Amino acid sequence: MTSFTEAVGGLATDGRLPDGEGPFPAVLIRTPYDRRRHHAELRGWAGRGFAALVQDVRGRHASPGEWRPYENEADDGAQAVRWIRRQRWSDGHVVAVGASYAAHCAVALALDAPEDARPDAVIAAVPALGAAETAREPSGVERLWARAGWWAAHGDRRDSDEDALTDALTEDPGLLTHLPLIDLPVRLGRSLPSWPDLWLHRERGRLGSRAEHAGTPLLAVGGHHDHFTDDTVALWRRWGGPSRLLLGPWGHGLVAAPGTDAQPVHRVNLGDLYARWARLALTGGLAAGRRGAVGLGDSPLWVSAGMQGEPRSQNVRLLHGSSFTADPQQPVSSEELTVTTGGTPDRCLFVTPPLPRALDVIGTAEVRLRAAADTRSADWAARLVALTSEGAAERLAVGVVRRADPPGRTAEFTVGLGSLARRLPAGTRLRLEIAGHHFPAHARNPHTGDDPVTATRLLASRREVDPGHVALRLPVLRSRPTPTDPVQEILR
Repeated sequence: MTSFTEAVGGLATDGRLPDGEGPFPAVLIRTPYDRRRHHAELRGWAGRGFAALVQDVRGRHASPGEWRPYENEADDGAQAVRWIRRQRWSDGHVVAVGASYAAHCAVALALDAPEDARPDAVIAAVPALGAAETAREPSGVERLWARAGWWAAHGDRRDSDEDALTDALTEDPGLLTHLPLIDLPVRLGRSLPSWPDLWLHRERGRLGSRAEHAGTPLLAVGGHHDHFTDDTVALWRRWGGPSRLLLGPWGHGLVAAPGTDAQPVHRVNLGDLYARWARLALTGGLAAGRRGAVGLGDSPLWVSAGMQGEPRSQNVRLLHGSSFTADPQQPVSSEELTVTTGGTPDRCLFVTPPLPRALDVIGTAEVRLRAAADTRSADWAARLVALTSEGAAERLAVGVVRRADPPGRTAEFTVGLGSLARRLPAGTRLRLEIAGHHFPAHARNPHTGDDPVTATRLLASRREVDPGHVALRLPVLRSRPTPTDPVQEILR
């Protein structure tokens, strides 16, 4: 194999060529996370017959310029694609590959670059599709913990400090409780001029809305426990060209971690799968339309990505707190799953009877409720927790919506819980929590009507939930699903 380093479009780029004469198809990875961390990946692609290149995006690590997240990636990527296609070792075909922010680079290149500079196929894993998609829930509620951690580690700097937020919290455990949140950089002790700009982005789906016009093949890869699961699935569904989905019981790192709902069967050799899929994509070997495989957590099964359960209401019994106070000074923790039913309630609690038989849940879950708040702005957070017969508690899903109903007026609304793909064993009970906050995963609603990012004053909010009008709806399969081979499904 031959290695090289170039300034492609002025940006630091490392490459590796396969043995042999060529010409070769190429793989392009564009990343803000240091191109040197991808050298083993380059060797893997080159060993499978692809010229492989990785580039530091503008303003990061060895690439000059100013680092502006989610800007410039289509233009800079287009220069890289054109350069690749001019090389003697190139056969003209380019696959854009990336995970997380690098997946944004790949998708933006496919959708926003000029026609002559677009890749011939895209592999997008756990895609962070844009500023608004990463900063907010579909309802607009701010994702505080994830964005604070990312911006502290990577924002407005050439290198990265992965432990920046953790270290700051060690010094000041209440770091994220200080107001206003817009002043977080001051408390971190460094300049972050892009932090305020992040929260100005409210329009989600800019890239996704154009995906239906894409003609290139797409492989979308995600995990049930990733922040961006719903965006991954939506991208796959909207994509106009042949699209494949691989969705397993993994987190953002696509790891089947011990002690989770992942089984040994859910371990997939992604390197081999990516290369085989890329070959088919470049040679026209993929059938049109959408296909894919979803790993069913807590079971030894992969099932078709098109499989959807039938919405079914689960019988829930009120335990505590049909009336409760959502106090942003003492918000419900997004990290702590232990709940007491004594004292003044800070949330409304429901529980189901033990499941008489195992349920296979595949699709989108939701909570429908009838409730009121005495403040003009109110967030409603719904958290679904599985309680095993051994007494362990495990988070299944969370959803948050923001309401602006007249104070005291009862309203009926739905809180989406996102996509689930899970086998719930017999004997499992489900606990449903309805609260006014989910902190620090999400910013606290101050209940004043002010923007949570710039607010300096907090009010408590009195909540009333009508227990007779709370419905937990899960997408349940009527019968045991037919297993599928994920590799065969992706490569059809």
